[in-house]
Order: sequence, then C-alpha cells, then structure tokens
Amino acid sequence: MKSPWRFFLVVEALLFLYALWQVFNSPPLLLLLIFGVLCLYTTSRAQKKGRRTNFWLIVGLLAVFISLLNNPAVWLMLVFGVLFIGLKGVEITGLDLTKNAFWKKKQMVMVETTVPKLHPSKMERQALFGNERIGHQVFEWDDININMISGDTIIDLGNTILPKRDNIIMLRKGFGKTRILVPLGIGIALEHGSFIGNVTFIGEQTALRSEKITVYSEDYDTSERRIKILSSTLIGDIEVIRV
Repeated sequence: MKSPWRFFLVVEALLFLYALWQVFNSPPLLLLLIFGVLCLYTTSRAQKKGRRTNFWLIVGLLAVFISLLNNPAVWLMLVFGVLFIGLKGVEITGLDLTKNAFWKKKQMVMVETTVPKLHPSKMERQALFGNERIGHQVFEWDDININMISGDTIIDLGNTILPKRDNIIMLRKGFGKTRILVPLGIGIALEHGSFIGNVTFIGEQTALRSEKITVYSEDYDTSERRIKILSSTLIGDIEVIRV
C-alpha cells in the first residue's frame, strides 16, 4: 500500500478481530469482560453517585483491564502501534539515530557530477495523502512540484547540488506541515499563502490568516545558487531552516 497509515489501520483492525475471536473462545475472559462492562454501564446509569457507585466503577474498570491484558492479541496491537508510531515519528522529524555512531565520524560522501543533458518529458503519479520525505539520501536535483490533499512533507537540499540558476520548489496542499532544509550559501526566496498557518523563515515566525507572504534571505541577490519556494496550503505550517 502507498499509504503507511492505511497499512497501520488494516493491521490494527485485523489484530482487533483476532482479539475478539480470542475473547469469545475463552469463557473466563468473556465472562470477566461482560461483568466489567455491566458494572461500568450500571454505574454510568446511576442517578446518585456515592462510594458504592465508585466502588463498582473501579471493579468494572479492573475487570475490563484484566480481561484485556490476558489477551495476547491486545499486546500485539500495543507493540505494533508503539513501533509503528515511533519509527514513523523518526522519519517525519528527520532524526538520525546513528548520527553520532563511531562508523560515521569519518564518513565521506562523494557526489559524482555529469555533463548536463536535455531533460526528457515524463509523467509521474502523485500520492494525494500521506507523508513524504525528499532528500533522505543523495539525489540528483530536479525542480520539485508537489500536489497533495493532506500529509507532512520534508525536503532536504543538503543531499544534492543545486545548479547555478534559479531553482524551483512548488507546493500545493490542503492540510499538513512542510519543512525545507537549505544549506548555507544558497539564496532563498519564499512566496507562501495560507488560510490558517504559521511561517518560520530562517528563525523568524509569522502567523497567516487568509494572507500571503513573500520573503528573501539576505544573500538571495548575490548567491549564484538560488532556490525559489512557491507554496500554498489551506491549513498548515511551513518551515525554512538553514543547515
């Protein structure tokens, strides 16, 4: 599946069905779960709240909690959820857990350059939903054009070499956060419009409410390599960060 979140929901749904099957095939767990649900339902319908009601509320919660913890499928759902959200969070934030590893302390990345060639026509299908990260590895630069309904986007220009010209990043999305990492020595121009969102441009933050903003870096006019960012979002933030 193209969307990792869709895959996550499908797996969790299958594990939930497996958990229900295990409950119905284990009479003690089923009776304990029914007892806990009845206690919770009775206390929620009680007109007068007192110590007795609180006692049966606690008993009901403990019964439901114990019946769920004794179900292996519930543990699988929790473990898979924690692993998926943890790994996806690392991917979205761009955090490199091996950045300070000993085998990377003297790492050298060589970028091979080639003679510029005519760019052939091409057509690519774009995902309308989901998160996207460009520049996680070394890549050959080409102007970027992203259209999507919802999702977070990270563009890291530190793993490519921009040509000595005006380079373009065009973003149009409905909902989501955008983060663009730009190395030192590259002039930046940002033209962004948003219905509701914040703009963070090299440390300076501006709130937009049905507004449009155009800002330039101090070295934009003098830099040989320049990047122009044209973006618009319905609801979402954009960050342009020097690295």
